[in-house]
This record gives sequence, C-alpha cells and structure tokens, in this order.
Amino acid sequence: MSKIIRIGTRDSQLALWQAKTVQSQLERLGHKTVLVPVKSTGDIVLDKPLYELGITGIFTKTLDIAMLNESIDIAVHSLKDVPTVLPKGIVQAAVIKRGNVNDTLVFKNNEEFLSARDAVIATGSLRRRAQWLNRYPTHKVENIRGNVNSRLQKLEDNEHWNGAIFAAAGIGRLNIRPENAINLHWMIPAPAQGAIMVTALEKDEEILEICQEINHEETQICTAIEREFLNRLEGGCTAPIGALAFIKNEEVNFKGILLSKDGTKKIEVAKVVPLGKHNDLAEFCANYIIGKGGKTLIDQLHRSKQETNIYSTKKLTDDQLLLFHNDVVADSNDAIKISLNRIPKTVVRNEIKNVIITSKNAVEALLHNFSAIELQFKNIYCVGRRTKRLVEKRIGKVTHTESNAKKLANYLVEYIEGTEVTYFCSDLRLDDLPNILSENNITVNEVEAYQTKFDADKVEANVDGVMFYSPSTVESYLKQNKATCIAFCIGETSAKAASQYFEDVRIAKAPTVESVIELVNDYFLQKQES
Repeated sequence: MSKIIRIGTRDSQLALWQAKTVQSQLERLGHKTVLVPVKSTGDIVLDKPLYELGITGIFTKTLDIAMLNESIDIAVHSLKDVPTVLPKGIVQAAVIKRGNVNDTLVFKNNEEFLSARDAVIATGSLRRRAQWLNRYPTHKVENIRGNVNSRLQKLEDNEHWNGAIFAAAGIGRLNIRPENAINLHWMIPAPAQGAIMVTALEKDEEILEICQEINHEETQICTAIEREFLNRLEGGCTAPIGALAFIKNEEVNFKGILLSKDGTKKIEVAKVVPLGKHNDLAEFCANYIIGKGGKTLIDQLHRSKQETNIYSTKKLTDDQLLLFHNDVVADSNDAIKISLNRIPKTVVRNEIKNVIITSKNAVEALLHNFSAIELQFKNIYCVGRRTKRLVEKRIGKVTHTESNAKKLANYLVEYIEGTEVTYFCSDLRLDDLPNILSENNITVNEVEAYQTKFDADKVEANVDGVMFYSPSTVESYLKQNKATCIAFCIGETSAKAASQYFEDVRIAKAPTVESVIELVNDYFLQKQES
C-alpha cells in the first residue's frame, strides 16, 4: 500500500504501547504507518467507576468518531473495552496474539491480609469487585481509577489499602509489574482480556486485507466466543461477567461467570468441545447461565442502575422482587433486628392453659429456648395466618387466630377458658391487647421473648412509597427519614401507626408481603393510566 496507514489510539502509555505493537507488525510487512493519538472520555473522567459513567464503549467512542470521519484508517483497542456490537460501518479487522489473560493482585507489605477478616482492596472493575467479595465477603472494596502508573502510585500512597487488582497484561507490557504481585488464577477475567483489537471501516477492503496479515486466528476464535457469551447475557461494563476460552489439544475450553454486584450470588459454567465444533459454545454456555437464574440476576442488575422509587422495611427475596410492576425499582432492608431472649424454664415447667403468640419471632424465641415437647400449651391463640401455620407446624394446634391483636383481645374477652393468659411478646409492643384483657378482668402474664432493635436505613432517594410490616418498622423508618410519601401497610395495626405521620396510608388486602407488593403495583398501574 502506497499511502501511510493512520493508526488511531488513545494517548495513555499502555494504549500507545499497544498501538506501537500493531505499528511494528505492519511495518515489518512493509507498510508505512503513523500514530494518531486522541484522548477519550474514559481517560478524562477519573472520579467515578467505569460502570457509573453510563457511556457505552467509553474508551472506544472517540476513536469510532475519528474513524467514521475518516481521520484515521485503523484504530487499536484493548479488546475487553470494546462493546460487543460495533458502530455501523466499523468492523473488527484483526486481533493480535493474546498476552497474559489473568487479573493480578498487587499488595503492600505481605499477603497475611488475605486470611484476615478485615482488609481493603482497590479496583474500578465491577467484575473484579464482585468476584473478590464472593471469595472474601468480609473485605471492603474501594474504587480506584486512572492509568496503570497512577493506580500503582495511588496504592502506594493510600495507607488504608492492602492491595489493588490490575490486568496482568497491562503491568507486564509496561514492564512495571511489582515483585509483590500474584496472578489471581481463580478469578475469571473479563471477556477478551489481554487481547488487542484492530478496527477499520467496513468499506475499506484494502485496509481489511492488510490487517488480516497480522491477525492471530487462535486468539480470534477464543475472544469471539467470550464476546458472544457476553453479548448473549446482555452485559457490558455494567455487569459482573467473566469469560475465558483457550485451545488445548485441539479442544476449546470455556468457563464463564455471572455475579451480583455485591458478590453474594454467583452462577458459573464450564464446557469443553472439539475445535471446529465450537460455533454454538457461547450460546450453550450463556443459555446455561440464564437457565440457572441468570435472567433474574441480570434483570436485578438493570434495575439497580435506575433510581429507587419504592423502599421496603423488610428484606425482600429474589422471587418477591420479580413480582413488582416494571416501573418499580425497589430497594429493601430489615428496618428492625431481632434479638432472642433467654426464657427461664420455670415459665413453661407446668402446662399453661392459655398462651398468646402474635408473631413468628415469638415462635422462634420459644423454640430457641425449649423443645416442642416442653411446650405443653392447652390453648394457643395467634395473630396472623403465617404465625398460625408456623405454630401448628412446630409447636401444636392453634385454638383460634385473628388478623390483629385488638380483634384477638376482643375474641378472648368472650371465649377464653379461665381468667389468665401468658403473652409471649417483644420489648416493644402495642398496648391494645393487654389493656383490653386487663380491663375485662383477665390477668396477662407478659413474657419478653425477644427484643426489637431499630436499624433502618437512611433512604436517600425521593421514593414514591415505603412498605411497612409492623408498627415497629414504621417507628424505625421515621428515626432516619421523614413521612413524605405513601405508606403501603401489611395490615390495620401497621396502618394505624403509619397514619399518625403519613398523609396517604394504604392497607393490603391480605397480611402478606405479596399482598403489599400487589398494593404497590396497583398504585403504579393507576399512575401509568393517569
């Protein structure tokens, strides 16, 4: 080719090394080249993690524009930074022979912190963060950004960090790998990590033909499988997805992983197929991940990028989160923590004629202290269907149940056998039940079975509503937040407590979490229609 090939590249030290490697290979084949450095948004914005910047192809966008404007002939990228779908008119022209695929831990002092409960690791990668927390759940992971040299310096300067995670290829190519660095062979790398990609205009047949001269077929096969796996999982910089394919003994070996952001959930896949029969490998492995709960995990990851509009004062399960309307982005945590008390054996030594149990926590407290055989109660009175089911499953038959404590008290005034009842309760409780019984000459022996501790989050988002499950959850929430939204309540007792502070209080049709979710969904359906 007579004209000079203009090689577009980012202007970081590592990007220039990669571009010079491509330049060297082309010039060895007799082609004339020139480097054209440009600065990308990913290099400029250093105060946020990549997954928070919200730009697809953050390190490739500027080069894509330059190529479409025909300011450059080819662009050189770290293949792991390139979106799985290229802009229209731009194609992959070549992949250079792959370098070290591993993630590497650079640490200070020694490795003893790996076995310690408390340690701090720095990384700007969501994938690395999730895998580290999955392996070391008690450690803390902090964000670090910048080029390789600046990140190494930040690690050195920060007295609180024990180590930081880097791509082995990056620190190796710049010949700055510290002695105290270890490859994390257990950590599945980013799809196409360690590989260098060359892109060109689809219409430029001459450039495409030249680039094929430096293409490494084995690397192309493996990285294509990894990137197809990523694409089928609908992932990118905002999802903790890892993938690695390699060829050995005429076989393609693949392993992939999808995690939750906090690393508490992990789905893995591994498969080996003969070389030449690998075309469906990425699809098979992606479908396996999806079938094992990956779709739910991905949906949650997408939702987590949106602003929370509903907060639950009880931690919701994955199945419960799936029940919400599409417009709902729910966050949840337990606003109250329960501590089971020690109950003296004298309390249950003799058969108790009448017992009141108003919560599942009281059931757990009783069974924490005694075996079911020791709990010889003649009449058990409960509040709530779920409490009743738990009592009958683990203690004994329930004589009568009501939907709330006040209704149960009124029932007992009419139908109780005798004039005495033992009430297993919390240190925090409403006075309705004992007051009504006492006023009607029924003696109430209160036994504090458990303690309720307030532990609500400070809800930063301007939420549409909060889900409450007891008066205690209302009280706990209000210690950290204001009553400026809708209160979605599980029952009348919770609603009564909420109505003292919230202007809009709504009560679920049934005393279940699912019914409260239905209440929330009704609100969003009405909002959508209006």
